[in-house]
Amino acid sequence: MEHECEIRQGIVDIPSLPAFLESVREIAGATGTHIIFFDAEKIAGKGHARKAVGHAVRSWREGRAIANSLEMEALLYAAGTRQCRVAMDLGLHEGENRCYVCICPPAPAAAEALERTVHWDEGDWEEIDGAKKMRLMERYAITAEELAAAGGRIRPLVFERIALLEVNR
Repeated sequence: MEHECEIRQGIVDIPSLPAFLESVREIAGATGTHIIFFDAEKIAGKGHARKAVGHAVRSWREGRAIANSLEMEALLYAAGTRQCRVAMDLGLHEGENRCYVCICPPAPAAAEALERTVHWDEGDWEEIDGAKKMRLMERYAITAEELAAAGGRIRPLVFERIALLEVNR
């Protein structure tokens, strides 16, 4: 899966979400890619995006997808749910977004076209502070006991929720 998608970090200011998504669809269509955006504030890092997209690609290939697009399938896995309304919350919103941008398959032309609106950022976005940890615990129904049993590491628990969606289909 690593070679099937490129995942970048970007910052984008979106005045109109429908207009922005339409321009992304045009870029994806012109470059033969799928472009998936995850709100970096609502997921547990780049590995979370990578796992969600990996599961989505596999379910799509095997004919087990429940969404009608790879992009929505990836959001469903990232959210650990079958509910599109819930999963859409992990996508973009109007205003400034820090996001993980997945380009599947990697296409330099798609990344270049996105540069008109997305500012690529090479910084370290992997830290999960206390407030983000609490948001993740709430979103994924992770208890304090589970977190303690995992040595305070929240990522493995979030990844477990993604994997459970595979089982609960």
